Amino acid sequence: MTTHDYDKGRLNLPFVGIPTFGKRPYVQDWSAIEADAAILGAPYDFGTQWRAGARFGPRGVREASTLFSFGHAGAYDHEDDRTYLGPDIRIVDIGDADIVHTDTAKSHANIETGVRAILDAGALPVTIGGDHSITIPCINAYQGRGEIHVLQIDAHLDFVDERHGVRHGHGSPMRRAADHDYVTGLTQLGIRNVSSTTKEGYDDARKMGSDILSVRQVRALGPEATAARIPQGARVYITIDIDGFCPSIAPGTGTPSHGGFLYYEVIEILQRVAQSHEIVGIDLVEVAPPYDPAEVTSVLAAQVLLNLLGYVFEGANGGGNGPA
Repeated sequence: MTTHDYDKGRLNLPFVGIPTFGKRPYVQDWSAIEADAAILGAPYDFGTQWRAGARFGPRGVREASTLFSFGHAGAYDHEDDRTYLGPDIRIVDIGDADIVHTDTAKSHANIETGVRAILDAGALPVTIGGDHSITIPCINAYQGRGEIHVLQIDAHLDFVDERHGVRHGHGSPMRRAADHDYVTGLTQLGIRNVSSTTKEGYDDARKMGSDILSVRQVRALGPEATAARIPQGARVYITIDIDGFCPSIAPGTGTPSHGGFLYYEVIEILQRVAQSHEIVGIDLVEVAPPYDPAEVTSVLAAQVLLNLLGYVFEGANGGGNGPA
């Protein structure tokens, strides 16, 4: 039996130790981030309009991610005949942004500070929410860092401008993104059924550069043609709402919507986008562990993120991904 370097030291099984994301190193000092990618938790869910609980999303996804922490020498994929996220890819977990209960402005500002710290360090920001309003400060952090295109996986359009004076709830992140002149367009996939936005919102989204596809439309196109709709040369920010998936595989969310994507439908699109575009940021939101006692939603979220990171850095080896 051959003994490898990664067999030396502690076994460090998934249920042992402190559950950072993927059991990667924890960096407390945000001015001392040295990594290719950094994980930030954004445990904020005051923007919800129905069921709260996504404040526990970062903790749940981190816990679930330890299931995939065996890959000391990377994760070999026999279909692609590649090893993803090998020891040369440095991923760290910088903990959570500080959330100030009932104060959206301060909480969002603290999230933005975390994303900016990651970008300033030259690493790829990966933010785990929290409700979808946390994408607002994430996108704000790209001010002055060049143009970006937003790829959204979601059941809901999230293009509400204002409701009773509220402009920063979880129904508005894509509208707030489109307000920025450095956001050149949005590709919104999985939007279906009765949604979070009125017809006027859809009309406004299209006028402001959105390409909107339902699950059925994406299935008719296939992953390759869907990914090809993103403009060539665009620098892409990816936001994944877990309710974009079918609640049969992702029940742990506040606003489930039947008829959603299955795992490979999303992951094949993400792989193609990562291969063909520069990925400058990622967030995954709306995981609400209290609604899923089996924790499969958190496992799905962790699996999607780890696979996506593998695709991003495999793409970077051949074509230069990463933040500005």
